[in-house]
Amino acid sequence: MRLVQVTVPTGKQQAVLETLDSFDVDYVVSEETSNRAVAAVVSFPLPTEAVEDVLSALREAGVDEQSTTVVLDAQTIVSRKFDALQKQYAEETNEDPAKIAREELVTTVEDLAPNLENYVVLSVISAVVATAGILLDSPAIVVGSMVIAPLIGPAMATSVGSVVADQDLFVEGVTRQAIGFAVAIAAAAIFAMFARAVNLVPPGIDLLAIEQVSGRLSPDFLALAVALGAGVAGALSLSTGVSTALVGVMIAAALVPPTAVIGIGIAWAMPQAVVGASVLVLVNVLSINLAALLVLWYEGYQPEEWFQLSEARSATLKRVAVLAVAIAALSVFLGATTYAAYQTSTFEEQAQMTVEGTLAEYGEAELLEVDFQYQQTMLYRDVDRVVVTVGVAKGVTKPSDLAAVLESQIAEAAAGSADVEVRYLTVDVSEADRSYSSKGSSISTSRVSIAASMTTSGVSPTTSVSVSDGIVM
Repeated sequence: MRLVQVTVPTGKQQAVLETLDSFDVDYVVSEETSNRAVAAVVSFPLPTEAVEDVLSALREAGVDEQSTTVVLDAQTIVSRKFDALQKQYAEETNEDPAKIAREELVTTVEDLAPNLENYVVLSVISAVVATAGILLDSPAIVVGSMVIAPLIGPAMATSVGSVVADQDLFVEGVTRQAIGFAVAIAAAAIFAMFARAVNLVPPGIDLLAIEQVSGRLSPDFLALAVALGAGVAGALSLSTGVSTALVGVMIAAALVPPTAVIGIGIAWAMPQAVVGASVLVLVNVLSINLAALLVLWYEGYQPEEWFQLSEARSATLKRVAVLAVAIAALSVFLGATTYAAYQTSTFEEQAQMTVEGTLAEYGEAELLEVDFQYQQTMLYRDVDRVVVTVGVAKGVTKPSDLAAVLESQIAEAAAGSADVEVRYLTVDVSEADRSYSSKGSSISTSRVSIAASMTTSGVSPTTSVSVSDGIVM
């Protein structure tokens, strides 16, 4: 519910009141004597859905941009005419969701962005918290960083400014986004360097083993879907007047973590992390802006005046084209990583089946586990090594050529190559239930075979190594 107050220009009062009567609206007229250009101030309650229609009709009746229009959020309105009007618009909007007025849309998006100082501070804090959460591999902390990120305002301001032909709002949105990401990346990099320098994280930490990092180095088309969904949700929440808090978290989820990963990649001098996360950030930013722009234009928020409408249409089409071309270019990388992920998944499946089939021919050995180790390239990861853990009974001779056989058969069956490492686990077999208990372990590869026996009953571990024919036994 909204309470609208409008200053009526001199000579337009009759036309304004007739327009309000046509909508069957209750109104109160206050005569204005302090300004010769204003004849009166008219106050009237409206359902949220009716504000845009009534204000458009009033503009046609003579309430132009020189007039003052105030739209307030009303808590309770008791009026038979209001109830009838609300019921009428509720029926009309069953198929077409309600939306707020154009003026209210602009005011709302302006209120979403804090002043520049607070915006920078919140961006820095969000980036630092996200960096700490990623290095700790803590999803809860990363989610916390999303809650305080002030990103929805600038993203929506860019789209709203384009649609309503407000160049100042558009420029402010673009500038805020650029400043926010620059500050966030710098803050994340500085904090990550500090954490590394003072050993807040283990000195030999493998960043690729951290899921919060590795999961953002190879963006695929699913990332594009997430960003487009965030943009659509942001625009709809803004245009319908519902809370944008949760939608803001969704937008931050697409932008804050990869921004922190860029900073971490800079601190650890990992170009693959910087490139992969940068592609993800760019795809998300462009997709969010494109989706929001299209939704707001479809909702009909473009100007009504022909000149402004033509200007807004031209600017919007150019910006949509630029965003679409940029996303299409980045989609080449997304397509490559998506295809690489498909190939990796296929290789893993074929390798698993090959190992199982091969081990079935070795009656003295039982397959316990197949593990895959990866090598991170610039934009995707590839299988570097296949680790096969095999259990053999105590006293049974281990197959000496198993690693080489598996490597050859995997290369043939899976149409790919990877080093194969076979680890033998010596087990005792219980005659009662044929269950296995660990007694030791050994490692065998296609190039080198290492066997180690280790006691596990509290006695100090012992290891014996001997060399025979170039093979470590």
